[in-house]
Amino acid sequence: MAEEQSNIKTFPSAGGGQQSRRVPHNLPAEQNLLGAILLDNSTIERIDDRLRAKHFYDPLHGRIFSIMSRLIERGQLANPVTLKSFFSAEDDFTDTNVEEYLGELADGVISIAQAPDYATTIHEAHIRRELISVGDTVIHDASHPDVDVPASTQIEAAEAALFRLAETDQTGLGLRGFDSIMAASINQADIARKSDGHLSGTSTGLTDLNNLLGGLHRSDLIILAGRPAMGKTALATNMAFHTATTTRTGEIAAPVAFFSLEMAAEQLGTRILSERAKIDSEQIRRGKLDGEEFDRLITASNGISAAPFFIDDTPSLSVSQLASRARRMKRTTGLGLIVVDYLQLLTPQLGVRAENRVQEISNISRALKAIAKELDVPVLALSQLSRAVEQREDKRPNLADLRESGSIEQDADVVMFVYREEYYLSKREPEQDLRDTMEDYNSKHEAWIQKMQTAENKAEVIVGKQRHGPTGSVNVHFEKRFTHFSDLKESTHLPEGF
Repeated sequence: MAEEQSNIKTFPSAGGGQQSRRVPHNLPAEQNLLGAILLDNSTIERIDDRLRAKHFYDPLHGRIFSIMSRLIERGQLANPVTLKSFFSAEDDFTDTNVEEYLGELADGVISIAQAPDYATTIHEAHIRRELISVGDTVIHDASHPDVDVPASTQIEAAEAALFRLAETDQTGLGLRGFDSIMAASINQADIARKSDGHLSGTSTGLTDLNNLLGGLHRSDLIILAGRPAMGKTALATNMAFHTATTTRTGEIAAPVAFFSLEMAAEQLGTRILSERAKIDSEQIRRGKLDGEEFDRLITASNGISAAPFFIDDTPSLSVSQLASRARRMKRTTGLGLIVVDYLQLLTPQLGVRAENRVQEISNISRALKAIAKELDVPVLALSQLSRAVEQREDKRPNLADLRESGSIEQDADVVMFVYREEYYLSKREPEQDLRDTMEDYNSKHEAWIQKMQTAENKAEVIVGKQRHGPTGSVNVHFEKRFTHFSDLKESTHLPEGF
């Protein structure tokens, strides 16, 4: 339907007044829709459920739609007679006889069947008006700059405004037939059957963890938590880079967006180089490399430089900006996994004010889950744990240790913890007590050495919550010098070079 064309009579605008600039609107479509609902209240069930009173250009039309919607929702009849009692002489529609206007709306309708098209037209015009408003704001802010607001911040504010507009206007699939759901489920099972590791999700690069999780599933929010020095970033980096570069049978490499709020992109790149070239990252950082090691570094760099692995190390990134950049990447290069290091360093959406830190983190975790669903990719978000872990004898973390918000546990589909006993044992080397004999001390020290040897280069990944399957833990190998996680035992699934 053309935006300003209609087969019915155009009634006077109840809003009144003239505007200096024409903005998108379609009064005949608004009149047609309202008239159709007045004639047949069941029409409201067939129109787009995104339509709201604020989407109407004429304020009176929005008011009529709002009252009709509430009446029909309560099971009451909405027609010109029942509606007129909700308008009084004190309303701001003095130029219009509302009672007569309601009758004209009902009498002027030609086709009730076209009501869904009218609703779509109204909604589209509203979106265009909002876009114009955002554009006007951008032009004004750019033309009248604030000395304390750099141009880059204005760009981010514009992106956030567009994101909010897109977010509030999202439309889902609605109620889906069970046949389409079954077809999607069978397709997922077929993908898992054909993959070498029987995975329905993105591979983590760790065989035992894949077996427990079935991979990282699309639209899931996965939380990876741990205390400092446990290796959270190293594990997330290993998993993410495996996603971008995998050559395993049945696995397809996919682009990765890594949002590193704590570590600079170059530092993250150095870690990946260290892990791939098997050279101590400290040696790389200090430049203590001989000729052979430098050649290995160059070879490793050449082998991975073209990987679809993208790092954004913008500090104090807002969750709105993250969503905008991830959406843009999916549109341009594709997207298979989002990693956030780490959740507590994100800032809330621009314009959203939380009363306290707990509410702020709750808003962020809900937004990350929404991003995972919208973009249909797994979101792996790192999280800190509370210091309560350090006060316990058994320092293995659990769900209660998630820092600052129980909503992280609620919003997440999977919660994993990384734990290295070696780290804690190294800090508990026994000291000789004056009451101990040398034999007692040697015995305690020997027992400590044996525990250290058992825990050396080992880590535990604990799955504390999994919405789709069982919980449990897996043991993995951790090479601290190269910040590299791998299977604890050689696996036949791993090709040469992994």
